[in-house]
Amino acid sequence: MHATLPLLEFSDFPAIKRKVLETLQVNLGYKCNQTCVHCHVNAGPTRTEEMDRETMHIVLRFLEASSVGMLDITGGAPELNQNFRELVQGARVLGVHVIDRCNLTILEEPGEESLAEFLAANRVEITASLPCYTEELVDRQRGKGAYELSIRALRRLNTLGYGMDGSGLDLNLVYNPQGPTLPPSQEKLQADYRSELGDRFGIRFNRLYTLTNMPIARFGSMLISKGQFNAYMRLLQESFREENLDAVMCRSLISVDWQGYVYDCDFNQMLELRVNHGLPPTIWEFDLHRLLERQIVFGSHCYGCTAGAGSSCGGAVVTQEKVTSTHA
Repeated sequence: MHATLPLLEFSDFPAIKRKVLETLQVNLGYKCNQTCVHCHVNAGPTRTEEMDRETMHIVLRFLEASSVGMLDITGGAPELNQNFRELVQGARVLGVHVIDRCNLTILEEPGEESLAEFLAANRVEITASLPCYTEELVDRQRGKGAYELSIRALRRLNTLGYGMDGSGLDLNLVYNPQGPTLPPSQEKLQADYRSELGDRFGIRFNRLYTLTNMPIARFGSMLISKGQFNAYMRLLQESFREENLDAVMCRSLISVDWQGYVYDCDFNQMLELRVNHGLPPTIWEFDLHRLLERQIVFGSHCYGCTAGAGSSCGGAVVTQEKVTSTHA
């Protein structure tokens, strides 16, 4: 796989500092039951990295000692970590809101038959990747049969109350472009998803998030192989909007990898760009107060979060209508 960090490390991206830390995003490991083309983690069935129980307990102690109210659990398929359920239950006991970044097909894996019920019982918000609403495009990006399994999982979640008005069980879907383009309007695409999935399968969900593909790891390597890397970087840089800087996720989130090392975001984690400026690098010796005083580590990949309508863990940061009016 082609390394992208040498192409991204030196950048004229504007320096920004943190706001109040609201979210602790924890990557439980890179093992996944899928191998997706757009994956910035380079996750897959053969990856063996996994957060151990001791590190997971340190994460819980950090949550207890801090005022962070949200735990965002990701992977790989985070549910494949043998300590996943203990982490979820420990965080919920502390009153922390938990998000599971789920690929949907994991709910249909042998041995995971009770996973959906577990998530519902613990009031876990599910943010589920579904890169398109058509079978052809989902299977092209995620492998044959992925679409059918995803639809089956979504219908099962609906029967448990996920995505239903008044249930308190939020079900969000995530869209990624198929190639080196910016996502379309999140508002319009959400309406299309609702229409297609609702009319065909009776599926309901709360929100759709559109995410920009990052030029790192597997996706970045593919761009290099196809000679598209420089053109994609130009697209991101030319689509930069300064007002998006106020809402980028690195201002209110830190990312912790499976070994306990701390990063400004999940993308920096994949590039091994750890927090710096003298801060302790691990979650068990972390200084939260000093974190707020330092500059965020950035590179050219950060243009991916500020291009067009912006991109964050919660999807676009502004409406497409605002982007259009700005450029009118």
